[in-house]
Amino acid sequence: MAAVNEECTGNLKRQLAKLFDVSLKLTVPDEPSVEPLVAASAPGKFGDYQCNNAMGLWSIIKGKGTQFKGPPAVGQALVKSLPTSEMVESCSVAGPGFINVVLSPKWMAKSIENMLIDGVDTWAPSLPVKRAVVDFSSPNIAKEMHVGHLRSTIIGDTIARMLEYSKVEVLRRNHVGDWGTQFGMLIEYLFEKFPDTDSVTETAIGDLQVFYKASKHKFDLDEEFKEKAQQAVVRLQGGDPLYRKAWTKICDISRTEFAMVYQRLRVELEEKGESFYNPYISKVIEELNTKGLVEESEGARVIFLEGFNIPLMIVKSDGGFNYASTDLTALWYRLNEEKAEWIIYVTDVGQQQHFNMFFKAARKAGWLPDNDETYPRVNHVGFGLVLGEDGKRFRTRATDVVRLVDLLDEAKTRSKIALVEHGKDKEWTPEELDQTAEAIGYGAVKYADLKNNRLTNYTFSFDQMLNDKGNTAVYLLYAHARICSIIRKSGKDIDELKKTGKLVLDHPDERALGLHLLRFAETVEEACTNLLPSVLCEYLYSLSDYYTRFYSNCQVNGSPEETSRLLLCEATAIVMRKCFHLLGITPVYKI
Repeated sequence: MAAVNEECTGNLKRQLAKLFDVSLKLTVPDEPSVEPLVAASAPGKFGDYQCNNAMGLWSIIKGKGTQFKGPPAVGQALVKSLPTSEMVESCSVAGPGFINVVLSPKWMAKSIENMLIDGVDTWAPSLPVKRAVVDFSSPNIAKEMHVGHLRSTIIGDTIARMLEYSKVEVLRRNHVGDWGTQFGMLIEYLFEKFPDTDSVTETAIGDLQVFYKASKHKFDLDEEFKEKAQQAVVRLQGGDPLYRKAWTKICDISRTEFAMVYQRLRVELEEKGESFYNPYISKVIEELNTKGLVEESEGARVIFLEGFNIPLMIVKSDGGFNYASTDLTALWYRLNEEKAEWIIYVTDVGQQQHFNMFFKAARKAGWLPDNDETYPRVNHVGFGLVLGEDGKRFRTRATDVVRLVDLLDEAKTRSKIALVEHGKDKEWTPEELDQTAEAIGYGAVKYADLKNNRLTNYTFSFDQMLNDKGNTAVYLLYAHARICSIIRKSGKDIDELKKTGKLVLDHPDERALGLHLLRFAETVEEACTNLLPSVLCEYLYSLSDYYTRFYSNCQVNGSPEETSRLLLCEATAIVMRKCFHLLGITPVYKI
């Protein structure tokens, strides 16, 4: 079985599934398609894991002249055929055939020791995919980024980080809205305000948001301007150098604004905006047409889809392209040119129908398999609204949406004030104070978003997210810093201890903490597979709980078990840091 366990180091669920797979093949050789059903047991139950195959198996074999007398007998037979493994201490069959598995504490300790020497990356899950596209953030040029973009940026970054940790090559795509009819009015307005476009600077235009509103106001009221703007769109799309230059200028100014947000959040993205796919659209629509998918409807070209009462419009009646034309083309490009096997779109739930429709069109075209579990596959990762404390959509006092940069800076400022109130400005250098305030402030905003199931709306509250008690980033960052401080106070060289020390999990709280640490790999795998970062947040918060229980009942420094317990502290800190990394949060080492 050594080879079995090599492959999925760290992933207990998979290692046990491999063992039960052997047992199933021996117990019921005539049912080769039965997959092992292994699940973690709830805390306080009879085992650490459960194998739940006996009942399902009994319903398959009972009419086939089997020698078994019922599910418990099937369970007993599965236990009997289970290959011996250092991993398993004991197995017992309970009730209607549940198999409870108790892991060997000696094997558990050894696995944690190995991770301490070989690094936590040996616990990374293996996913059945080599290259993925994560399409996230995607703000619109000349419009302010708002809290909806914040959610997309934070959730998308975490999904990308979890996939990267799982050895998937991730193409992080910023699908910015840099093309379309609004550019006509922006460019014409720019020409009116600054006849010499070369001299236009960011400072001259000032706030792009205001500039956008002013041009929109003129577009709505001035018929002559409106006509010019519509002509400008045609010229821009036709490649007129003067119009292209003005367009580039507006895009560049917008990018500077976006960069300020990405820099604070430490998010890496590669921009491939709507304009990038423009040259490919006609070819893609021609391909769909050749396959007989495209029909005429009221002058527009559409694809009729089963299950939807409206068709998917891919060419407007004036011959112009729309979101669906760009999105289908981007999907075609990602599948054929970028060779992505999994394409993940992170936008608000309001866009669900649009995604359902164009995914269905792609299936109809034969670009994607009919089964949405097989690769290449696409997923829409929807998320709910950000609400203010009044329960309404989050805004500043007026009806304007909050500027993201200001929001992030306020989180940092508030966190700095709290640190100064605790006298940290006297203990630390100004750099340390600033870095810690930043880690806590930005970390608090990210964690407050990620800990919720993404589909629900969540209430944005600085007081709640910056609270140092409860399920917040502040509490978790402090918990990590406390562990680091315990290790420092021991005066021991922890890297030396990793090589020479031995870990034992004799106390029930040591064992419970060790088991939770060992469940890290399967948790990341579950969070990746279901595209739910909240699963990882839940794991991290429980980890700090298990650690608190261990630390309250097991003296570390100065105890006979000091070496072993310091190693357990270090393993906890390493796994916490990896969780922080996957959530895009910078760890804090002292408080």
